[in-house]
Amino acid sequence: MNSAQHSARKRRREGADGTPTLQPPVIAVVGPTAAGKTALSVAIAEALGGEVVNADSMQLYRGMDIGTAKITEDEKRGVPHHVFDVLDVTEPADVASYQRLAREAIADIRARGKRPVLVGGSGLYVQAALDEMDFPGTDPVVRARLEADLEREGPAALWERLKARDPEAAKAILPSNGRRVVRALEVVELTGSFTASLPEPKAHIDAVRIGVDLDTPVLDERIERRVRRMWDAGLLDEVRDLESKGLREGRTASRALGYQQVLAHFAGEYGEDEAFRLTVQGTRRFVRRQRSWFKRDGRIEWFDAADPQLVERAVTRAGSAPSSPSGR
Repeated sequence: MNSAQHSARKRRREGADGTPTLQPPVIAVVGPTAAGKTALSVAIAEALGGEVVNADSMQLYRGMDIGTAKITEDEKRGVPHHVFDVLDVTEPADVASYQRLAREAIADIRARGKRPVLVGGSGLYVQAALDEMDFPGTDPVVRARLEADLEREGPAALWERLKARDPEAAKAILPSNGRRVVRALEVVELTGSFTASLPEPKAHIDAVRIGVDLDTPVLDERIERRVRRMWDAGLLDEVRDLESKGLREGRTASRALGYQQVLAHFAGEYGEDEAFRLTVQGTRRFVRRQRSWFKRDGRIEWFDAADPQLVERAVTRAGSAPSSPSGR
């Protein structure tokens, strides 16, 4: 940013006398997969003059559209969206880099007088964007050893190792997510505890946190229908195309729900029907972990996604939140 742009932004953030203006809080729309976060975030942004910021770790990837239920151009309804499609499938996603991108997007949206609407089901990413959070360092030797263990033993075995050393950390991580298991084990080895490195939530950026959820039987059924739509929309073709671009070698992207199962099907590990069934099953397990993460945060106000007045209630709640000084 040049000095003229910086000065213009500074003037927008300050009143005529140079004192900070008040900023309305960020709106965070969170909850489990398939609960309706995307549509609600767009409706809130439309109603309150907002722009959407992604907090879904797998929607960072270019080309991973069908299997992540990424919002389409028509569904955006003209609302600008940020921090989507920023990585190739061969690149690892990490929460520290995401934190920087998300906070830059939030600051830019606010500087233009718009309302940031953060949306996603990746609890750690939401917390990284909005809360005070520093990330432990890394040790290349320890990381390389653990990644070699991952290749040799597989993610489930390393997850059992993590469960023995830090049960609370294991509860928050899918056994199939080898990259996150390795990172957790690395932090445990370097600091003694993974969960201790996640402090009690303390806001870095003021936010209204809106959670949406459904009764479990309803959500389970919705998940199966959603996976079927992905299959019908061409998920297998999408995975085949991304495989040609290095998906199988991508440490993060290759383990995404649906993509992992389809890659295994292509490798002859099981048939297509089994890949479908395992995707549904894995998504339902992931929902339980999402709920466990978000339920720990008492700042989230929960809404029933089946409520016909959901949008009206959520917009009213978001619009009634008091503003705060522009630094937050």
